[in-house]
Amino acid sequence: MLTAGLVEASSENPGGTEAAAVEVLEKACRSAGFSVSTREVAPGRPNLVATLSAGSGPGLMLLGHSDVVPAGPGWSADPYRARYADGRLYGRGATDMKGGLAAAVVAMQALSHASAYGVDLSGPVQLVCTVDEEEHGIGVRDFVSQTPEYEFAGCIVAEPTDLEVVRGCRGASYLEIDITGRAAHSGRPADGRSAINAAASIVDLIRFDHEQLAMTADDLLGSGTWNVGTIAGGQGISVVAPMCSLGIDRRLMPHESAETIAAELRQAISQSGIDSDGISVDVRVTMEMPGFATDESHDLVAFTVGAITDAGGSTSVGGWSAACDGGFVNRDLGIPAIVCGPGEIHTQAHQPDESVAIADLETAARAYALTALRMLG
Repeated sequence: MLTAGLVEASSENPGGTEAAAVEVLEKACRSAGFSVSTREVAPGRPNLVATLSAGSGPGLMLLGHSDVVPAGPGWSADPYRARYADGRLYGRGATDMKGGLAAAVVAMQALSHASAYGVDLSGPVQLVCTVDEEEHGIGVRDFVSQTPEYEFAGCIVAEPTDLEVVRGCRGASYLEIDITGRAAHSGRPADGRSAINAAASIVDLIRFDHEQLAMTADDLLGSGTWNVGTIAGGQGISVVAPMCSLGIDRRLMPHESAETIAAELRQAISQSGIDSDGISVDVRVTMEMPGFATDESHDLVAFTVGAITDAGGSTSVGGWSAACDGGFVNRDLGIPAIVCGPGEIHTQAHQPDESVAIADLETAARAYALTALRMLG
C-alpha cells in the first residue's frame, strides 16, 4: 500500500527532509504513467507535481504536503514502521497526510483508464505535493510564485477532514514583538523603563481586540483570534527589565492580511502611549498562511459532496478553524478550493499512535476520481 510506503519514508519537520517521502511518491506517480516534475526549494526539500494530461480546458488540482511533525514520545511501536490492526493503518503521517496523498495517486491512476470506458476528461488532473507545510510553508510559497502551466476549475486539499467537505479555512500568522526599555536598580524603578510592564500593556490590547473580534463571529469560520504563546524578558530580579519579547499567533479570516493587522497593532500601541518615554516596540510578521472561503453553491462543493456519498461515505459541509496550503492556491492563483480527506485531524493528527481507517482511504480515492469525472467529464 502506498500509504505505508510513505509513512516508512520519514519526513519529519523540523529535524529532517522530505526527500525520501517524495522519492516514494515520485516512483508511484511515474509507474502510473503521470508526467512528473520535482523542484528543490531548499536542500533535500523538493516539491513534486504529477500531472495526468487530458483536454485543454480547466483541470482539477489535488493538493497535499510531504512533511510530518516529529513523532515525539508515547508511541506503542515504531512510528515509522507501518502496521495494520482493526482495519486501520498506524504510523506517523498516516492521517496527516500521507493517506490523503496516496488516495490522490490511486484516484488519478483510475482516471488514467477513463478513456477506455468512453470518457474523455476536458482538462488535466494534477497532484501538487509541497514541503514544509507544518512549519513555514516554503514549499507552497515557491509553487504559487511559478507561472502555472494549466488553468484549474478547482482544488481539493487532501488534508484529514474525516471526509467532511470543508469549504472555508481560517488562515494563520505569527507576530514577533520586541520591546526595549532601560535598565535600572530595582530599588529605584522610576530610574528605568520596564519592557515587561510595556509588554503587559500590549497583552491587554491584544486581549481586548480578541474579545471584540469574537463579537462579530460568522457562522462558517467564527472569528479571528489572538494567542500570546511565548513571553521572555528581563535581566534579573533586581533589575528593571530592559527587554522583553512576545510570540503571538493571530488566526486570520479570509479577507485579512497579517501585515495589515501588524500595522494596526503598531498604531494601537502608539495611540496608547506604550512606545514612549524610553520604550521602543518592534512588531514584525514572521509567518502568514492566508484563509479562504468557497461559496457553498460552487460546483466543486456540490460535486465533491455527491462523490463522497456515491463512493460509500457520508459527509457534511462546513468550515475549519485550522489553516492549510489551500489558502495560498486560492489567494495567489485564484483557484476555488475546498479541503476533504481521509483521517481525523483532532483525534489522530500530531498524536502518538496516529492512524487512518483503510476504508476511508478507499472512499477518498473513489470520491476524488468521481469528482474529477463529474467536473471534467
